Amino acid sequence: MNLDLTGKRALVCGSTQGIGRASARELAELGASVVLMARSEDKLKQVVATLDNSRGQQHEYLVADFSHPHLVKEAIENFVLKNSVHILVNNTGGPDPGKVIDADVEEFRIAFNNHLVCNHILVRALVRGMKEAGYGRIINIISTSVKQPLPNLGVSNTIRAAVANWAKTLANELGQFNITVNNVLPGATETGRLEAILRNTSEKTGKALDEVKYEMAAEVPMKRLAKPEEIASAVAFLASPAASYINGINLPVDGGRTKSL
Repeated sequence: MNLDLTGKRALVCGSTQGIGRASARELAELGASVVLMARSEDKLKQVVATLDNSRGQQHEYLVADFSHPHLVKEAIENFVLKNSVHILVNNTGGPDPGKVIDADVEEFRIAFNNHLVCNHILVRALVRGMKEAGYGRIINIISTSVKQPLPNLGVSNTIRAAVANWAKTLANELGQFNITVNNVLPGATETGRLEAILRNTSEKTGKALDEVKYEMAAEVPMKRLAKPEEIASAVAFLASPAASYINGINLPVDGGRTKSL
């Protein structure tokens, strides 16, 4: 099975922590030159220094805040003037927890910009290079909520579903150019975002944080939460030549928690 990414360049968003950082490391280990993208330059520098470069990879980073789409557009358009990218991993921290009925309209606008609008800006900038190379992999880190909405994540459930349908539409349009578009749907994964969700639940229910975490893990058939590296493995496979005929799918990586097929 060909998992070799030597000679490929991957842009990984939200790559200073959690699933994004784990994905960047996994892609580098498979031989890709990785471009990190996030808002903190100090953290970007730290992560770049940890990436495998044993095959002569050239790793770099772009600074951009996804809450300001015009800055993302400026950064990526300047980058592609001299570079092409074969693999795009769209990954952005999710909206704050809360019931959808309590959400302010502005919360939807912010989330839509952070996720769908920025994703689209990046794809538009990179797709020409993918077509010219005859190789493209667009992988969106979303959520199992696109199959089964999650309690107390109203805005996230709504926006993630929009991204999933955008991705499926892109898959239909770009497949003819050997560009695949797929979504990875992480379950409960030990990241900073999950810690925030757990704290929110703890505060609202009065339960101890450890108890809330135990109850969440108990909902998973495997009786544990995921590690970021386990999600990253799915990302890396979909980015590889081995996944050349997998296109337009939602891939849950959740230990079996989602009840639907």
